[in-house]
Amino acid sequence: MNKILCVEDDDDGAFMLKQRLQRKGFDVVIAVNGEEGIAMAQSEQPDLILMDIDLPVINGLDATRQIKGASETGSIPIIALTAHAMIGDREKALEAGCDDFDTKPVNLSGLLDKIRALLPA
Repeated sequence: MNKILCVEDDDDGAFMLKQRLQRKGFDVVIAVNGEEGIAMAQSEQPDLILMDIDLPVINGLDATRQIKGASETGSIPIIALTAHAMIGDREKALEAGCDDFDTKPVNLSGLLDKIRALLPA
């Protein structure tokens, strides 16, 4: 079973995403801010990370840079998620090290395609 770390500060959004992904057979763990996301990327060693961009403590782009910059977590694929997609946000996310980008509210089938494309075979 693939483990996904969802870094999301909105309780309702995190709960809904966790439920939907668990129904699709994923093991999902939640971090509520960027600092916790970095720590859990190291401790949980997830197969993939869903990273909200607008997070408290450490924002999602800075958290991504730290995760991608560490030898023990640098190979974990990260999909950036944002509710306030602006022109250039995708480029900023990819520049920070994200492997893909999606907008909220999440279209589950589209997100699942992105997740499956990035998970190790």
